[in-house]
Amino acid sequence: MKINGEACTCPPNATVLSVLEQRGHDPQRVAVEKNGQIVPRARFAEEPLHEDDVIEIVQFVGGG
Repeated sequence: MKINGEACTCPPNATVLSVLEQRGHDPQRVAVEKNGQIVPRARFAEEPLHEDDVIEIVQFVGGG
């Protein structure tokens, strides 16, 4: 699996939510793309991940 261009091992039974939590991301403050498709936030907990997936995680940043 690749996350933001970095090769990673996909844990067994991984979901988008479990990987976000493992990497320290707040699921309410990120957008996730899996294999070129946006994953709706409501599906993070049930969206499975596999070894050949390509994931992009974009962190929302506030400021002014």
